[in-house]
Amino acid sequence: MLLTVRAERDTLVLPVSGTAEFFFTVNEPDYAFDLDKDVVLYLAKGQFLASQDFFLSRVEKDTVPGRYKAIVSDTGKDDTYVSEVCLGVRMPEGHFKLSNHFLCIGEFAGPMGRARKTGLPVLYLNTQDGAKIVSKEDYVKASVTLEEAGNLSDVMTCSVKGRGNTTWSWPKKPYLLKFDAKTSFFGFPAHKRWVLLANFMDRTMMRNLVALKVSSMTSLDWTPRGRSVELVLNGVHQGNYLLVEQVRVDKNRVNVGDDGYLFESDFHYDNEIQWMDPHGRCVQFGSGIPFGIKAPDADEITPAQIQEGKELIARTARAIYGPDFKDPEKGYAAYIDVDSFIDYWIVFEVMGNHELGNPGSVYYHCRKDGKLQAGPCWDFDWGILSYNTSPQARTGLINRDACWYARLFQDPAFAARVRDRFNVLLPQLQTIPAYIDEMEKMMALSAEENFKLWNPAQDASMNGGRIINGDENMTYYEAVALIRKIYQERLTVMQNNLK
Repeated sequence: MLLTVRAERDTLVLPVSGTAEFFFTVNEPDYAFDLDKDVVLYLAKGQFLASQDFFLSRVEKDTVPGRYKAIVSDTGKDDTYVSEVCLGVRMPEGHFKLSNHFLCIGEFAGPMGRARKTGLPVLYLNTQDGAKIVSKEDYVKASVTLEEAGNLSDVMTCSVKGRGNTTWSWPKKPYLLKFDAKTSFFGFPAHKRWVLLANFMDRTMMRNLVALKVSSMTSLDWTPRGRSVELVLNGVHQGNYLLVEQVRVDKNRVNVGDDGYLFESDFHYDNEIQWMDPHGRCVQFGSGIPFGIKAPDADEITPAQIQEGKELIARTARAIYGPDFKDPEKGYAAYIDVDSFIDYWIVFEVMGNHELGNPGSVYYHCRKDGKLQAGPCWDFDWGILSYNTSPQARTGLINRDACWYARLFQDPAFAARVRDRFNVLLPQLQTIPAYIDEMEKMMALSAEENFKLWNPAQDASMNGGRIINGDENMTYYEAVALIRKIYQERLTVMQNNLK
């Protein structure tokens, strides 16, 4: 006998002209009913639903006995509705057994706190059964739909987990998406792995965007591509995120072939394969620089490859710190791609990112038997374009003594090449303030919504009471004006110090 019908969702957010799904269960697994005719949506008051906004389009059996999946479709006529409904299953006597009540919500239903239209694309991320994402190690099954300019993508299946070091401990969480098949966003090359950066502490929401724009102006092999989006997670608006390519070895990303290497130097020292190279020096550790191997992957790399990677770094460091380091055949130039090291340094210096010497999220890569190259650029939201973390940036350079670079700058030829390269790039670098203006206008409405949800000044509670970027308590427009000003000052300071 059918006694209960239970909907497994409290809310169901429907994208414009799209669909959303939820599961429901009946207490009697063998209870027979027509999936097309005997399941209907009711208004919470017990009235048969005749909504112009959405309708029950179909019902499917689940693999679990007594469990079914209901698909609800939006008609596209309104995007701000909030309707309390329930599900009805027809009984033999002709009346319907009703489920618990739940909400059907249009994706831009402002009163419910969902994402209103900001002009940015909207990424709908729904985990299976509404499961919470609580781990950086364990994936949760999910699906993704992207709405851009009124058009909805197909539903794409993926898995999602947390990511980041310090950023994972903050209220607004960053995520890693791993799709079942290679997936493209915004015309970028398809790949299975994408990142959602939260930019929690960045009042401007554009530090990473500006840094990646600067990087794209250089000769670096590859710079991650990304777009700002609104994230709606399980029906709840999470604010502004940067959907960006993850740093991975791939022909369209870090292209080092099947037997090359991707290294990361990071003070968090949390890579699966890592070591302290004793030949170098850095601000954080003094003697010794932390390195990790990001590719080949830890579950595929052989002991011989690990040893080869360690020796490659050691050999490079020995050449940099050796007595013949200026010699083009015996010194550093024989082991590193000097042009990439110069451009990498310029990006960090222009952006005021001191983590080149800390070091944090500093990447190097190389092909088999090739020279070590610097890059790609990554993680430019902490202390960037800020005098709070780097007061010396007001008048001087902050990375001249960074890992390996302190030694490289002892070669007058290297210093001259840096100066000349900066002057070549300067006309392009001077276009960045106009790019900041463009981003400011594009993300103004998104900022308004984002900062109703999150307070960047909370970063002080997680950094010993210190405000990091210096603009966390400012308005969005004040913060943007400040990074624009500091960026322009950095160009002048670099011109004065690279003579």
